[in-house]
Amino acid sequence: QVRLVESGGGLVQAGGSLRLSCVVSIRTFSHYALGWFRQAPGKEREFVAVMRWSGGDPAYSDFVQGRFTISRDTTNTVYLQMNKLKPEDTAVYYCAVDTNGGGVLPRQRSLYDYWGQGTQVTVSS
Repeated sequence: QVRLVESGGGLVQAGGSLRLSCVVSIRTFSHYALGWFRQAPGKEREFVAVMRWSGGDPAYSDFVQGRFTISRDTTNTVYLQMNKLKPEDTAVYYCAVDTNGGGVLPRQRSLYDYWGQGTQVTVSS
């Protein structure tokens, strides 16, 4: 059974940090892409960051570049380290896996096959 389970969300003051985790319980292959998305109330789900399971340079949206870092460890866990948080970062954050792989790192949510249930991040001003 495919499962992605996020954790690590919470309430933090502006300027603070959080680290989100996503445990991926599927057999992964090097070409898989691991992404983070977020959805604020009343808005579309938007791309945040992505990396290839095999490593290499990740990609970030412009609004998190330099503040957020995506990474993974050897235990099938993907992380999103979020620093210098802003109130506009408030959203439900989702991890996702694109199993099709290859080519440019995917930013479109329609390309992802599996999704977690999301974790709430709230940044107070």
